[in-house]
Amino acid sequence: MSADALVNAVNDRIAAVVSAKRDEFLPLGDDLVPVFNQISSFTEGGKRARARFVAAGAAQAVGQTVPADLYTAIVDAAAGLELFHAAALVHDDVLDRSDTRRGKPATHRVFEQLHRESSFAGEAEHFGTSAAILIGDLLLMWSDDLLLSACAHIDERSARRVRHEYARMRTEVTAGQYLDVLAELNWHTVPVAEHAERAIAIATSKSARYSVESPLVLGALLAGGDDDTVAAIRAYGLPLGLAFQLRDDVLGVFGDSQVTGKPAGDDLREGKRTLLVAEFERRADGEDREYFVRHLGNSELTEADVEKMQQLLLDSGALAAVEARIQGWLDEALSAIDKAAPNEQVRALLGELAERAAVRNA
Repeated sequence: MSADALVNAVNDRIAAVVSAKRDEFLPLGDDLVPVFNQISSFTEGGKRARARFVAAGAAQAVGQTVPADLYTAIVDAAAGLELFHAAALVHDDVLDRSDTRRGKPATHRVFEQLHRESSFAGEAEHFGTSAAILIGDLLLMWSDDLLLSACAHIDERSARRVRHEYARMRTEVTAGQYLDVLAELNWHTVPVAEHAERAIAIATSKSARYSVESPLVLGALLAGGDDDTVAAIRAYGLPLGLAFQLRDDVLGVFGDSQVTGKPAGDDLREGKRTLLVAEFERRADGEDREYFVRHLGNSELTEADVEKMQQLLLDSGALAAVEARIQGWLDEALSAIDKAAPNEQVRALLGELAERAAVRNA
């Protein structure tokens, strides 16, 4: 099962879904054209990391050669997960009041601009938020449709297990997002000693499982994997998911905006209470800590403020501590590969995916 061929198939499947929906619903009126144009643009391309993990989970259960029906199920499920991810990003940008996504205006900003250019009545910001919520909801609905389509190509017992895992994943990531939003506001009511533990719990629920572990498990379940197979892939997937999310957190502060598509230090402006921040709080005191806490979450941070906060994270050892955590979880994932993979080919695939997830610049 070629990774490049799978990504192309997933891209084609998503494009076909969006095109079919456009043909079906554009007769309602040309005012929907901007909606479908934004969805098409937003769902094009990308690394398709979750799709690759679905395929790897299936390969872990049956090897690299898969029957035609299973391949169709993998493509549908992977496309569904990618649409779920797109929906989460659209809604996440609203929650975070982000201006950009992948180097382009965030969806709510696109529709704010449409409001202004069209001289609509009412508030541009509210219209943009409303449109983004609804577009995210559409993507969620279509992701469900694709998962049901995937389940139609496998036996009913496996389909039940797939649906159960998918339902659990959706609830957990939504709960994790709420906890993430809450942590930006109630951090001062929680003892500093508990901040790191809470940051890891949020990273686990809002991203680690749905980005890595659940796609792997869904792939294994699609392929009819038994309980031992699923347990082995979880032992690999969860620590790798945590390494993946912590790398995301580091990039949210130190990433190159030309590569990440987000402004440098964006997580500092949004006030994200990540493990990186928790490690700083555990180490810093006095003027440095007061400066950092006072500026964290200020949407008007200057480049100089961001640079100073980055330097504080470096000098305090917070970044080094998080890098050590990332390496530790990557090592844990790599050590689980022998038990998770049935042959050398799949072991190599899981090893490549692990390195790609934990060691990246975007």
